[in-house]
Amino acid sequence: MRHVLLMFGVALLLLSANPLQAAEAAPLVLEVKIPLGTVRGRIDHLVFDTTRQYLYVAELGNDGVGVVDLKQNKVVRTLTGLHEPQGIGYVKSTDTLYVANAADGAVRLFRGADLAPVGEIALGQDADNVRVDDAAHRVYVGYGSGALAVIDTATRTKLADIPLKAHPESFQLERAGQRIFINVPDAHEIAVVDRAANRVVANWTTDALRANFPLAIDDASHHVVAVFRHPARVGVFGAEDGRLVTSFETCGDSDDVFVDSRRRRLYVTCGEGFVDVFAEEAGAYRRMGHVGSSAGARTSLFVADLDRLLLAVRATATAPASIWVFRPES
Repeated sequence: MRHVLLMFGVALLLLSANPLQAAEAAPLVLEVKIPLGTVRGRIDHLVFDTTRQYLYVAELGNDGVGVVDLKQNKVVRTLTGLHEPQGIGYVKSTDTLYVANAADGAVRLFRGADLAPVGEIALGQDADNVRVDDAAHRVYVGYGSGALAVIDTATRTKLADIPLKAHPESFQLERAGQRIFINVPDAHEIAVVDRAANRVVANWTTDALRANFPLAIDDASHHVVAVFRHPARVGVFGAEDGRLVTSFETCGDSDDVFVDSRRRRLYVTCGEGFVDVFAEEAGAYRRMGHVGSSAGARTSLFVADLDRLLLAVRATATAPASIWVFRPES
């Protein structure tokens, strides 16, 4: 009996000296909460200016864009007079901010140096997600009942529309090729566009997986990752053939997903009030974290240059709207 008690005491001592032996360390650590000021309602997408270290926040419910200086961790300005800003993009070569507005369908342009208005492009209705191909001098904006607008960054004019079957949600540009992968949830598909030809070249049906809003490209594994709300699952598709490689459960009401290439992880941010973290190992995915956040906090941005996940958190009865800065733990 004395021997058993001795061994038990040694075990407790070892665990207290290194508690990570008893439980895996949290994959995300909350470093700071940056208040956004008097911001009510929904917050949509984010974009980062690496030169100034500015984070631009589409404050849809506030009809504005918050400008957060991440060197000082504070708001330095708010752009007002917008109409339900949703998507947002920054073109480094021309130092121009693009803001897509849902209410009037316009894309408004601001000069990066002083954020003065420098143009407007009317798309019609529900201008949404924005993606930038700076090397090709193009900006893509999803809008309306089914189209991607192609904008020339030199002339600041719309060059073309790429028709889709329904309104596009998240889409991503292939880095090593000319394809765009687009979530089209009302058509129950992922559309594939050739951006050299400005046309759809493939349609991948999602079958029983519905409401695909977030999307990311995993370059290392040649996979397209889409997150579905009904049911709440991650779907991993082969980038070449659209075959569903695997799917697995995640948190509910997701709106963003990001690939952390350095750690081989996925970050899924959900309005249910969680951030799910998945580790990828030899093509299989393991949930390594179910990190609590705040109800309605579903939009985010993973900035590889900063090695931080930035989460947009709505105002509550007890706390102001804010950006939560998470540090990934290796």
